[in-house]
Order: sequence, then C-alpha cells, then structure tokens
Amino acid sequence: MPEPALRGGGVLVEVLAAHLPAYTKAVVKGNRGGLPVPLTLGPSCVGRVLDVAPDVFHVAPGDIVLDTALLDAGEGDEILVGWVGLGGSGDGSARTDRMRAVWRDGVFAEKALCPKETMIKLPGAEHHPDLARLAFLPWLCIAAAGLHAAGSLTGRDVAVLGATGQLGGAAVLVALAEGAATVTAVGRNEEALDRLAKLSPRVRVHRLTGDRAADAAGIGPVDVALDALGATPTADATMAAYDSLRPRGTLVLVGGVRQDLPIPYGDLMHRRITLRGSWMSDADTVRTVWNLVRAGLLDLSAIELLTAGLDDPAAALDLAERTTGLGFVALVP
Repeated sequence: MPEPALRGGGVLVEVLAAHLPAYTKAVVKGNRGGLPVPLTLGPSCVGRVLDVAPDVFHVAPGDIVLDTALLDAGEGDEILVGWVGLGGSGDGSARTDRMRAVWRDGVFAEKALCPKETMIKLPGAEHHPDLARLAFLPWLCIAAAGLHAAGSLTGRDVAVLGATGQLGGAAVLVALAEGAATVTAVGRNEEALDRLAKLSPRVRVHRLTGDRAADAAGIGPVDVALDALGATPTADATMAAYDSLRPRGTLVLVGGVRQDLPIPYGDLMHRRITLRGSWMSDADTVRTVWNLVRAGLLDLSAIELLTAGLDDPAAALDLAERTTGLGFVALVP
C-alpha cells in the first residue's frame, strides 16, 4: 500500500497499536455487514500524530491520540471508518455511503490517515509504560458510555451480562473503577467467571442457566444491568436481567443480541424502569476513562495483552478469534 497522503480535515498517524476484535475474521468473511472493498480494515487505534491538515487544531505532531473511528455527520448518519456498523437506524443512507467513500481506510497499517473528528488527545500518554495496552481503551470507553447511560455508579449494584466477553469484561473493570458497590459478572464460561471473581471482593458471579426466573434471582437485585451479550438464540438472558432490576432500575443495551424484547408495559411503568440503548462512545467518555487509567483507578494490568504483527494476517485473525474475556490482541505494526 502507498503511504497515505495528507488532505483537508485529516490527521496522519503512526499506528502504535490497534485492537484486533475477536470477531474480525467474521468481518473479513463478510458476515458482519457490507463494506466498500477494497479497503484497509481497522476500527480504532492508539497512534502518534505525524502531521495534520491546515484545518486541524486540536491535535499536533507528536501527540499520542486515540482514534475512535466514529465519524458523525449528524441526524443519525454515523459510520465507523474502516469497519462495519452504522449509527442511527443502522440501515445507512446516501450520505453514509459518501462518508465511507471519502474516509475509506482503517488503521490496520503502519500509517493511517484519519478524519480529525475521530482524534482524541491522550495527555500524558507518552509516559505510559505500555502503549500497546492502551489499544483496549476504545472497548473500555464503549462499556463506560453504556454504564454512564444509567447515571452515577457510585454505591450502586451493577450487573454485566456477557461479562466473559471482551466488552463485558471491560464493563466490569469500568464499574469497579467508578465505585460500584457490587458488580455481578454474568456469563457461561466458568473459567472466565472465576478470573473475574478474583478482580475484587466486590465482584459476584452468576453462571447463566437458561432458566429466566432462576437467572433473575441469581443476578439481582441490582440497580443497573448492562447487556453486553453477543448473538443469542433467545432473549431470555436479557429479560432475566430486566427482571433482576430494583424499582427505578436501568437496563442498558450495548451488545449484539438480535432478538425482540417482550417488555411488559405495566411492569415497566409501575416499577419505573428505564430502558436505554447505547452505541460507541463520545469524547467526554474517552477523557473520563483515560483519566481513570492515569489515576491508577482503572488498572490495565488485569487485562492479558497478546500482540500480533502485519506479517501473518491469517495467524493474527486466528489468535484474535481464540482470545476473549479479559484478554485481547493488539496489532502492533
């Protein structure tokens, strides 16, 4: 590939580390949505700014930045640069098609040209001892945005469904860092649940049984439930989380469940339950999470970091597919 050429609205970055999501192989196969091919994949990275266009003022050469990949044109037209997934209805539009045509390539490369809107400076990151580990920040921020949709977590009981996955594991770490009284990690993988239980005395675990009533009793009662589950054959686990909520509790959907939820109108109304959706994160959330990391309140050493290079893409995809929970693969060009 030729080195990307700087253009208006762009930031040229040296890619230091990029998270290789566990489902990247499915994206490559076309099983997670269409993309304007050919292109360089890659949804987010930690990078060092090499150059900026004349109309870029918030970052400068030498800055360590987080590329969120989220490009928002307003009115629901959002894309993830170099990746699958669209905001709003998720169906796309003529405008999102144009956005993808102009900003086509992602960050699985040595250098990348990114739109200025996706760039967030990480003050002090140049002193971080392990920059590759910061490639997990985007997932921590997505989890944090979902948790923040329920308000302050301090002193509240929180449950995370799908806690044995990467996004769910990130949510457990964020909830602990933000002062949750208890965090109930919910999933099916016993080994991963045992690992989560060792993070803190505040972590409880519940292994899903498939029985809605039993799972609700095992999860709750809680004030906040975050659903970070992937594709599921039924909505029973999500509804068990709904059932586990205390009055005035909040259920936040941030995962990949593709089922309709049979929400009981009267129950939601009388218990004053809040149901929220959350997708990706914003700049304020990124800064909050980064400040938690800088302050040592969010300890990234709990995350198992595996690295891969650009020389063997197939092996990197296989490694990512096998890695889940509090482990992730960082592509380090």
